[in-house]
Amino acid sequence: MESGTDQMPSISMMLVEDDKITLELLATILARRYPDVSLYTAINGKNGLEIFKTHMPNIVITDINMPDMGGVQMATKIRAIKPDTKIIVLSGDSERLYLQDSVKKGFESNHNIMKPLNFDVLFAAIEQCLSEIAQ
Repeated sequence: MESGTDQMPSISMMLVEDDKITLELLATILARRYPDVSLYTAINGKNGLEIFKTHMPNIVITDINMPDMGGVQMATKIRAIKPDTKIIVLSGDSERLYLQDSVKKGFESNHNIMKPLNFDVLFAAIEQCLSEIAQ
């Protein structure tokens, strides 16, 4: 069975998560699942925005609540730079109201995934983003 990433070696993804253990775990899982996709990591939104400006990844997977700059603020700035960037938001139950309020104020993401993380849901969201990028 052929992976959708086999034809897209120039695709890149950035993972932004302030919990170092979670960041390392997710980065390892994503790198193994998508070996042909360049993966960048950032420890907070401010760092993520800097990395984005340098590498311009196609897909950004981000936590919501982070120090220095949160995921919504970072994603909004990213979309101002590159509007077609695919944004996947990971949020805990306590962040649901904040995310809903952000959506009412005009924030848009391609996928919102609730924690605790279901990897099948995350992989499906990534696959959909990869499919849209390939079109």
